[in-house]
Parts: sequence; C-alpha cells; structure tokens
Amino acid sequence: MKITEETVDHIAHLARLEFEGEAKGAIQGDLERIITFMDKLQEVDTESVEPLIFMSTEINRLREDIPARTVTQEQALKNAPQRDSDYFRIPKVLDKDV
Repeated sequence: MKITEETVDHIAHLARLEFEGEAKGAIQGDLERIITFMDKLQEVDTESVEPLIFMSTEINRLREDIPARTVTQEQALKNAPQRDSDYFRIPKVLDKDV
C-alpha cells in the first residue's frame, strides 16, 4: 500500500507529532513497510490454529496490597520543576480547538 505525504501529515496531526524533511520521508517508508508486513500476515492460514486466551501459562504472584505512606505530598512536589500550591504545573498539552 502506498502511503502519501498527506497520510503521514494526518497521522502526525492525530498523534500530535511533527515531522520535517528527511524524518517525514523515513516515517512514510516505515509505514509502508509496516502495512506491507501486515498484508503478508493476512495471507497466513490460521484456520487450524486455536485462539490464545493468555500468552503464557504462568500465574502472577502478587504481594499483599497493604496501604502505606511511602512519599509525602511535599516530598513528591520537591521533584517538580514547577508547582502551583499543592499541584504539579505542566506545560499545556491540548489545544482548545481540538
């Protein structure tokens, strides 16, 4: 399948990514190779293959969930590059137009 530059731009916009120059061309090539590989996977005969419910037979051994205070709010906020009272301050992530 041929991936156009417009398709790369659309996917980049949806993922909030920006590609320029050679990077955009590299992404375009990568996407084409991924789609070609997926097309090959579609050709594999899986009629006699039983679906997997779990990827392995191993069982997770989880520890007892005991509530404990390990880091205070003040200790956590000491690591913040910026803070606003009792909260982390981060750069704006989403546009209002979206």
